[in-house]
Amino acid sequence: MERIFAKSTLREYWEKHPETEQYLKTWYDTAMGSDWKTPSDVKQTYTNASNLKDSRIVFNIKGNSYRLVTKFHYEKQWIFIRFIGTHKEYDEIDANTI
Repeated sequence: MERIFAKSTLREYWEKHPETEQYLKTWYDTAMGSDWKTPSDVKQTYTNASNLKDSRIVFNIKGNSYRLVTKFHYEKQWIFIRFIGTHKEYDEIDANTI
């Protein structure tokens, strides 16, 4: 089972953007119930996820209207939320370093 840091980040986002709530909750529940040991494991669940350097993965949320950038620590089964925002906001960041 994964540990996600921090669900409060997701909650704060969906409270400001209610249209994302069900999508983020679904992602959270899926991640918590998964046993991802490698980026390939993640891709088996989320085929549209993008692998970046430094164990980062970008997830498309709500039909690619939003992006969720995470950093994985596979050995400890930890996922760190690094960014959540619109696709336009995502285009303005460096997902490899955020």
